[in-house]
Amino acid sequence: MNSRSSLWFILSMLIIFTTVITHDPKQQINQQLQNENNITATSLCNTTIKIQFKTTIVKNEYIVTFNGYYRLQTRKNYISAALNSSQINNWRIILRENAASDYPSDFDVVILEVIDKNHGIDALMNHPLIKRVTPQKLVYRSLKYHNKTHDHDTPEYKNFKRKINSINNSNNNNNNNNNNNNNKNQQQLQQNNNRHASRRLLRAVPRQITSILQVEALWNMGITGRGVKVAIFDTGLASSHPHFKIIKERTDWTNEKTLEDGLGHGTFVAGVIASSSRDCLGIAPDSELHIFRVFTNEQVSYTSWFLDAFNYAILSKITVLNLSIGGPDFMDHPFVDKVWELTANGVIMVSAIGNDGPLYGTHNNPADQMDVIGVGGINWDDEIASFSSRGMTTWELPNGYGRVKPDLVTYGSSVRATALERGCRTLSGTSVASPVVAGAVALLASGFINSDNEQKINRQIKITPANMKQALLGSAKRLPGVGMFEQGAGKLDLLYAFHYLRSYTPIVTLSPSYIDLTECQYMWPYCTQAIYHSAMPTIINITIINGLGVSGKIIDIKWHPYINDNGDKINVALTYSDVLWPWSGWLAVAITVPKSSANWQGIVHGHITLTIESPPADGEQKSRKSTINLQIKAKIIPTPPRNKRILWDQYHNLRYPPGYFPRDDLRTKNDPLDWNGDHIHTNFKEMYQHLRSAGYYIEVLGTTYTCFNAKYYGTLLIVDSEEEFFPEEIDKLKRDVENEGLSIVIFADWYNVTVMRKVKFYDDNTRQWWVPDTGGANIPALNDLLVNNWNIGLGDFVGNGQFTLGQHSPVTFASGTTIARFPEDGIVLYFELHDQGEELLTDKSSDLLSLVPIIGLLQTKIQLPSKETDIDENIDGLEEGNEQKQKTNNGGRVVVYGDSNCIDDSHIKKPPCFWMLDAILEYTTTGNVPSIFMNEYLKHKSKSEMPNKLAIGELPKRMEGNHLSRHSKVLLPDIDNDGKHLRPLPACPVIINAVPNPLNESAPM
Repeated sequence: MNSRSSLWFILSMLIIFTTVITHDPKQQINQQLQNENNITATSLCNTTIKIQFKTTIVKNEYIVTFNGYYRLQTRKNYISAALNSSQINNWRIILRENAASDYPSDFDVVILEVIDKNHGIDALMNHPLIKRVTPQKLVYRSLKYHNKTHDHDTPEYKNFKRKINSINNSNNNNNNNNNNNNNKNQQQLQQNNNRHASRRLLRAVPRQITSILQVEALWNMGITGRGVKVAIFDTGLASSHPHFKIIKERTDWTNEKTLEDGLGHGTFVAGVIASSSRDCLGIAPDSELHIFRVFTNEQVSYTSWFLDAFNYAILSKITVLNLSIGGPDFMDHPFVDKVWELTANGVIMVSAIGNDGPLYGTHNNPADQMDVIGVGGINWDDEIASFSSRGMTTWELPNGYGRVKPDLVTYGSSVRATALERGCRTLSGTSVASPVVAGAVALLASGFINSDNEQKINRQIKITPANMKQALLGSAKRLPGVGMFEQGAGKLDLLYAFHYLRSYTPIVTLSPSYIDLTECQYMWPYCTQAIYHSAMPTIINITIINGLGVSGKIIDIKWHPYINDNGDKINVALTYSDVLWPWSGWLAVAITVPKSSANWQGIVHGHITLTIESPPADGEQKSRKSTINLQIKAKIIPTPPRNKRILWDQYHNLRYPPGYFPRDDLRTKNDPLDWNGDHIHTNFKEMYQHLRSAGYYIEVLGTTYTCFNAKYYGTLLIVDSEEEFFPEEIDKLKRDVENEGLSIVIFADWYNVTVMRKVKFYDDNTRQWWVPDTGGANIPALNDLLVNNWNIGLGDFVGNGQFTLGQHSPVTFASGTTIARFPEDGIVLYFELHDQGEELLTDKSSDLLSLVPIIGLLQTKIQLPSKETDIDENIDGLEEGNEQKQKTNNGGRVVVYGDSNCIDDSHIKKPPCFWMLDAILEYTTTGNVPSIFMNEYLKHKSKSEMPNKLAIGELPKRMEGNHLSRHSKVLLPDIDNDGKHLRPLPACPVIINAVPNPLNESAPM
């Protein structure tokens, strides 16, 4: 049997496990978005490499995914049958010529040149053998070099741009005609001989990564990577490069028809893994390198190129795959599905977590997937590198809570490895840390698949993505004073991981392996706020790593409170994956405090027992089973007073993916998408910590307003909301404010239809205009909430500038909105700002300032309770309606402010305005107007230019033709967004607590 027939036989025998992500294909097809991310870094020779990513949807091109693998003609017949039967004739399949072309495939790229593309999509989706239709995506990455005058070995991070450190090798004189782009970049580099006049700390020359990881200990045992196939998805590699022993195969998946690396990034990554040069040794020098060139010299790639390359990696029986690229789009379904398929077929994928630190909520895909080993970076001082992306994952928002990522960290700052043609160079970034772990995985795997080395090693285990991940996480060394959303399980410990595998038997493990809501700093943010009665559930999302097999299920799960340790004073609700696949699943633990513990304080203990079952392995007769305990520890406090409790609205925040939601600051050019989750533990982390330090308790609302009991909370905080509101929500908030004394604080952002059309862009690659789905905030929706209830309206003036209040530092007002209507008995503060909207529309800056209202404070009047109610009677706490309600002389208070940037970590370069937030909360909780506001109000009230009444023109309307409905939880999809075509109001979630199985024991010491 020849090699081609052999590969076809392998493919035909593959058992591909598939799961379905429920989504509307037309939603994603019509998404209009662009993602630009800048990555900059400083090298040891004072040269910075700047990498810019741009992701776009390709016009008229769609990836048609089938339910199985078929030959080209068979796939063409299926597509033809689907389209021709619907009288769609203007279509064609793009032929793909690459190493996988001669084998069956599970997808095609189809061009649909029809007016009504949805008709074509529907026709394809109705075919029984077509699984999904999604848009083709293009990824563009460019590298630019410029000189730096300061000496710093980690990426600058204050601007929160995507960054990677680089040092250029002066010996790179590339004569290859395919590398013209690299030559041009090399010519831009200049040696910077400037010296700092002041004294400075001298850094030692970075040590070999192999020495730091103690790789020699395994080399001396004959473990060198031999027999392990390592795939590197990057920019290629020269076959004649002197640093590499075994370049088994090089394949090109681009349209350039070359196998050479014209830029050097792929060469560097390969060097970290397998270089044999004494000057910059790789970790597994005898591993077999399979080079997948998926980026052109222009740094262009397509989703379909990756899909073909992934299929070929499965055919080639790759052991380890390193992917040092990533992005925030975890809803690129063909890509995500193919990664699952790869790992299901035994490929261990290692991927960089991202270079968007120290901002939280910045994990990249695919490193944020449960079945992938996501790697973060540390420096040589064992500190989390400033550039390394932080958790949590944001897939689960708004209804749940994110998972722990990265999985582990390793050295990614100033790592020395192979340069483009000869010699060595130094780079930094998680794209460097990722191949460090990939090399370690290759080395470890070789100790168990290569049977002829001299040492007696456990030969009964088969290396899988699960047990390799278990070994890495189970052996990782925890870094002190660092949270799990920054370091995962800790720092890579290669030798300990080897010993872990040496004695391994198939088991199930958990990440994190226990729950301790009192342990700071590792369990941040859980450890910063104790739990109490009537609070929103505290949700901990546990990743289950199934070493028993690629698939499995939970067959038994029990909650065991420890009677001797007050475990009966909490309720625990458990939800989990129906199927653990591939190699993993999730367990969500929701903890609440019953009414009986409302006034109790203390520590509680217990544990959850899980039993997982997987099918028998080859040669086994019985199913595999594993039981594991998840320890729980929590601190309960008496329920805090209402005026100290703040409810954060998460439900009405929308972000990328899936829609094009722009940044709140229009001056942000490099990373224009709002993709960090807008959560108190991601890009509002600093605000959260400030409020906790001030004695406030902050809870997150992941449901509609009809699902919380207003009598428990002093203030509802609505920040940067893009979602629409259900009418029932609007009515309930009016009652909550005027009858229950709830206060509302709104931090809005810019909205102007003309500006939205102006900030659209024409993409040359896709030949399409991309328009935001809304502004920085959805002002028309906020006005639906505010105008009818309290005659408060926000306008479409886009203001920019700074203003001062009292003796505090100036507040930056970055692309905010202004107040257009406000009751006469309220307090409105005016400040002078630039008309940024006009400047954007005319492309001219101006020194002119306009006096505009941006802060409004209103005390509402109490209303008689209505007998009617639209709220769910099952909301926690409503059964306590016989309790005496808190009496107030007035209703609650409403505060609006036109901009959220000064409390958003994404814009931390601007001084935060937490002191102003403190003053606002003083007003909402006490009713007393802080002097800092009253003095400013009185100062301007006497000015002749101060308007007496606010009724500034017509309120902003929704943009015609916008696509917000495709991403909204409120609007019906595929209907013009006029705010009137709504989905049914979703039911409030009902928590079903696990039946306690008490144990008469105490927590283990």
